[in-house]
Amino acid sequence: MNSTILQTAHNTIALESAAIAGLQDFIDFNFESAVKAINECKGRVIISGIGKSAIVAQKIVATLNSTGTPSLFMHAADAIHGDLGMVQPDDLVIIISKSGESPEIKSLVPLIKNFNNLLIAIVGNTDSFLSMQANIVINTTVSKEACPNNLAPTSSTTAQMVMGDAIAVCLMEMKGFGSEDFARFHPGGNLGKRLYLKVKDLVANQQPPKVLPTATLKEVIVEITEKRLGVTAVVDETNSIIGIITDGDLRRMLERSDSIKNITAQDILTTNPKTINPLTMAVDALEIFAHFDISQLIVVDNGQYIGILHLHELIKEGINYPN
Repeated sequence: MNSTILQTAHNTIALESAAIAGLQDFIDFNFESAVKAINECKGRVIISGIGKSAIVAQKIVATLNSTGTPSLFMHAADAIHGDLGMVQPDDLVIIISKSGESPEIKSLVPLIKNFNNLLIAIVGNTDSFLSMQANIVINTTVSKEACPNNLAPTSSTTAQMVMGDAIAVCLMEMKGFGSEDFARFHPGGNLGKRLYLKVKDLVANQQPPKVLPTATLKEVIVEITEKRLGVTAVVDETNSIIGIITDGDLRRMLERSDSIKNITAQDILTTNPKTINPLTMAVDALEIFAHFDISQLIVVDNGQYIGILHLHELIKEGINYPN
């Protein structure tokens, strides 16, 4: 029983992998023309389909929107019952279909043609009604579905999905869509944070721990305890960094000192601590923590002490070391 399950899974992956590999033959002048037309579109990209192809269309719409190409999903069945009104004169329409012969598609295509919108077909049957009516045809023919009955859309929808990704990536390169653009469209979640979060955002509301070099041992301990960062900066009268005192520095001092009565901050501090600019990306700060195997960085702007960046702040925001 288990061997049959595993073999079926392997066969499914092999068939879908072959379907994707076969798409290489369809990356041709038609594909290039379609990408150029989408890039030059002055309106939105309206993507439609029926059944499983409609689900693929929604995914492609989401990918295009998140990578700088304004797009809308229009279900083929709903389109012929009123949703066609979303199509504006400058819009470009993409219809996705395996057969290109679905009744809803046959009803929708003439309406699109009457509007004079450019029509791109992503289709698995180049002899179909849809293929014959489209201005540009992107071929996604597959030799066999992964379904054992060769019926359920499996390999065909995978091919549609991959072709949509190929279009999206080509458009990203043509638009010069970079990480900063990506961050603007993905401000939420850990991905967005890795792209836009800066050190200054993490210390903005912080009450930075600091003492003067003349501070007593008690004052140092109180400052570290109250600010709860396990560290305090030692600054001069102009708020410039002199050094840093960590919990570890205190423990080492206690181990080697017989009397602590007259000890001050300048007796304990570590000079030349690692610093970071507030405009540094948080993800770059993580690399600094890893490189020097430390857990705190002093944030300094134009020589002025601003605060302490603790490794825990990055982890709390979901910016972690790779697993």
